[in-house]
Amino acid sequence: MELLKVGDRAPDFESVDQNGNKVKLSSFRGKPVVVYFYPKDDTPGCTAEACNFRDNYSEYEKHGVKVLGVSVDGPNSHRKFVDKYNLNFTLVADDKKDISRMYGTLGERSASRVTYLIDRDGKIAHVYPKVSPKEHAVEVLQKMKELKMVS
Repeated sequence: MELLKVGDRAPDFESVDQNGNKVKLSSFRGKPVVVYFYPKDDTPGCTAEACNFRDNYSEYEKHGVKVLGVSVDGPNSHRKFVDKYNLNFTLVADDKKDISRMYGTLGERSASRVTYLIDRDGKIAHVYPKVSPKEHAVEVLQKMKELKMVS
């Protein structure tokens, strides 16, 4: 399966977050959304990426951007990851691998590290097929400004 492209409609999905609450992509329509796929909770690259989003999250909130981290881990794993690193955004459980499959990010065992920027209308505005975990959150916000998704 291949990655979605700019202009594609972002497939709607419904799952649960780290607290077992329902998360449905379409419920954020009208806001820009960052959906970032990552391989596994509490591994070095994934931790660096999550902490980078955590440290920059106030900027995302200021612009009304929703950040969703997605991996094939379940809600309990996500809860531990959130607690350990004091993460302040939503992690979506994709333990059935349906979301990763829909977005073309499913590898042999886990999701590939890919980020999608989804505009207010639910369309893909930008795709990062390769991600540098340490600076990614800053890079994403900059791109959202360039694309006029945020001011």
